[in-house]
Amino acid sequence: MTEDMFKQKRLEMVYTQLTPRGIKNDAVIEAMNTVPRELFVTEENIPAAYHDCPLPLIFGQTISQPYMVALMTELLNIPADASKTKVLEVGTGSGYQAAVLAFLGADVISVERIPDMAIFARANLAKVQYSGKIKVVDGDGSEGYQPSAPYDRIIVTAAAPEVPPELVEQLAPCGRMVIPCGDLFIQQLLVICKSASGKICTNKNIACRFVPLIGKEGFGKC
Repeated sequence: MTEDMFKQKRLEMVYTQLTPRGIKNDAVIEAMNTVPRELFVTEENIPAAYHDCPLPLIFGQTISQPYMVALMTELLNIPADASKTKVLEVGTGSGYQAAVLAFLGADVISVERIPDMAIFARANLAKVQYSGKIKVVDGDGSEGYQPSAPYDRIIVTAAAPEVPPELVEQLAPCGRMVIPCGDLFIQQLLVICKSASGKICTNKNIACRFVPLIGKEGFGKC
């Protein structure tokens, strides 16, 4: 497929999958219409890069459905001037979600537990011009990443049995976290907000299904 064909696929994705489902944030729509998702899937799945579904990656992982990426990004409520916004991503996967966040202007620390998956993500991210705003580190993302804490935003791209307390601790005052929580079969997307005084408020969003978060604060140890 040519670059023009991929551009058309992105445009179709936005106007058939995202805006009809309520994605309204102009910056998020621009990011989804610009970031080349075809660079973040396995070679055999390039023709399906913009299909309305998650796609398999290596090591049993997945790249989320485009709508889910857009929804979680919108729920993070990244400021219009994101130059001073620091985001922790738990679960790098192929790097696509991190690329979307970096396109919005945020500085992203992304933690990946599978070393070879982290290598895959770094190779994918090297192909986009905003990769300099992303740092991929190996580790147990369920424990966050203390060296760069606190974070203005935290996004968890795997299902946790409950909200990991260390992630809440690493969330900055006035920060926001988006995380799927539930059992291994079905979860609910949660938006965790921390006030200036440190008070925590939890809002429930849609039902969803993610691969499990593996780690100390997830479904078993790494």
